[in-house]
Amino acid sequence: TETKALIDRAGRVCRGQGLLKHKVGAAVSPARRAGSLNVFQAINNFFLVQEMVVPGSSYWNVGTAAAPGHFEKDTEGAGIMTTLGENMAWLMDKLK
Repeated sequence: TETKALIDRAGRVCRGQGLLKHKVGAAVSPARRAGSLNVFQAINNFFLVQEMVVPGSSYWNVGTAAAPGHFEKDTEGAGIMTTLGENMAWLMDKLK
């Protein structure tokens, strides 16, 4: 997939130079059917191997949408993303 290709290429470029070390990153995965948790985990694993700091949320950072524009109807997913944004802002403030 495109995400995996990006992870592989970025990992090769960034790892030896520590370009992402101590940066804040949070995986977000859209879902239509299955596979969103696998994508979420792969992105988080990439962040952790790069020695990045990964904040959490109230649940997995996954939003459900069958088509463009449908995410707004996923109130639980929107709440998870709001909490994630608040946690990222708090963490980045602490890391200044």
